[in-house]
Amino acid sequence: MGRRNKAYSKTLHQQIYDRLTSMQAFGESKREAVANGTMDGKIFSYATYKSYYKQAQYFAGWIKSNHPDCTTLKHARRYVNEYLEGQVDRGLSPWTIHTQAKALSKLYGIKPTDADYFVPPERCRADIKRSRDKTEKKCRFSERNNAELVAFCRGTGCRRGVLEKLRGDDLWSRSRMSAEVASLENKPDRSEAEEKHLVCLKEALQFFPDQDWFVHHRKDKNGKYRYAPIIGTEDQRGRIIARFQNRRPDEKLWQYVNKAADIHGYRSDYAVAVYRMYARNIEDIPYDRVMRGRGKRLRSDAYFCRNDERGRALDRRAMKITSKALGHTREYVIAVSYLRGL
Repeated sequence: MGRRNKAYSKTLHQQIYDRLTSMQAFGESKREAVANGTMDGKIFSYATYKSYYKQAQYFAGWIKSNHPDCTTLKHARRYVNEYLEGQVDRGLSPWTIHTQAKALSKLYGIKPTDADYFVPPERCRADIKRSRDKTEKKCRFSERNNAELVAFCRGTGCRRGVLEKLRGDDLWSRSRMSAEVASLENKPDRSEAEEKHLVCLKEALQFFPDQDWFVHHRKDKNGKYRYAPIIGTEDQRGRIIARFQNRRPDEKLWQYVNKAADIHGYRSDYAVAVYRMYARNIEDIPYDRVMRGRGKRLRSDAYFCRNDERGRALDRRAMKITSKALGHTREYVIAVSYLRGL
């Protein structure tokens, strides 16, 4: 006799695939899903889906090794917290555990208000390891032999994904951007893609009025587009611009990007340089608010760091400009992950 329920003939890996695949909502509006209450059962980004799928499959492998009698996704749910607590005991970073917890919460529809919701360890800036210490991989990469790549990254702030697909026509001058804005504004029926392109162009021109050359970051993290200024000395900018201009419009700038290159570290260097270009001394930021009930004067444009960085103050306006150059929207991310050594 065959099984009554054919669904249970699938392996745990296959059940995970079916569950997460059914949640795919690539291209749909997350804002609309939040408004109509359908967000919990959807995954809006392919990168998020890929990350959650990988973590869920790791969980399935752990179930197979530690609870071999458990063969269904429904019955495996009882072991989620045991698995995550084991990951904490292994000494994995809080960021990794947060990703794992989010993946399994999405898989099972577990909400923060649920009684069995796993609370991951707190993420602290002091615990960040990436791009800070010497590693075996970094030691295999020679910045001297790859000086052009390093200078390019420090002058453009590219993520690896964008860097690997940059083409000759991704260089934009200020005049070209202004002409494109005028052309799009005069177009009566703009498509959704053209509207987004227009917003990106206007934001770059507004946030960086003193910059003349930009890199078009196509399909960056979460599929976003943006224009980021090329920075550095005149000679450094000239070399970056020349690399674009010496390529055909559809030709890649970099045929190969060394996997050992610390791209995130160079991106941090870019962030620090942009911040310094626009930052004011904290003493020069005016007091423009008064604390209600206490009468204490405050600077709304001053950002005060927390935890291990407590006592350090940053210019909130310069942080916003830096965030725009990096493709972020939260100033907290800039303070924690990028602005170092100030």
